[in-house]
Amino acid sequence: MPVAPWHDADLGQIVILNGAPRSGKTSIARVMLERFPGLWVNLGVDAQMAMIGERLKPGIGLRPGGEHPEKEGTVTRLYAALHEAIAAHSRLGIHVVADLGYHDDYSTPLHIVEDAVRRLACLPVLFVGVRCSLPAIMARRSASPVNGRAAYLQGSEQEPIPAPVQRWQTAVHEHHAYDLEIDTTDKTAEDCAQEILTLLNTRGPQPRCFERLMKLSQK
Repeated sequence: MPVAPWHDADLGQIVILNGAPRSGKTSIARVMLERFPGLWVNLGVDAQMAMIGERLKPGIGLRPGGEHPEKEGTVTRLYAALHEAIAAHSRLGIHVVADLGYHDDYSTPLHIVEDAVRRLACLPVLFVGVRCSLPAIMARRSASPVNGRAAYLQGSEQEPIPAPVQRWQTAVHEHHAYDLEIDTTDKTAEDCAQEILTLLNTRGPQPRCFERLMKLSQK
């Protein structure tokens, strides 16, 4: 892959991959870490899950539906801390890829994206929507066992696609505009990463998604 023009910039590039579980975000992030020029780190759902105790899980991975309002205060604080960490890395010239599942389908809206826009203001953010068909997501869920057991909620004959999986598919992209949208249903992680790199290399001075959202919030 060619050296990108942002490689030696003072601020690290931030790429936020937003999508449902098993949509392919983590696989894309791994390719970016290995193949993109410069120093990249991954700060996302899995990284933060590894830093909290079992009683607080799934942390920022709390699924849509408002099923656990008692955990939502923790979600707000963890996201705030994550956004500050992403900003700190960028200000030190370190590039960040964050694989996340932003949504606002809690018992009360938490406005997580708005928090990200505020805390990452004046930093270079590329907001990428990662989509995948439901049949492909269900196949990936079935193919991801841990210790011989299913690690993700599975379908059944009565309910081939569980309601929580359906909610993820809708809520994670609701009300979001993106700089780039990728469908991983029939694409490899390498192909998707190349799309991101191509956009980073060719982007002009047009307003970016987070910049537009910031302007809207100030009206």
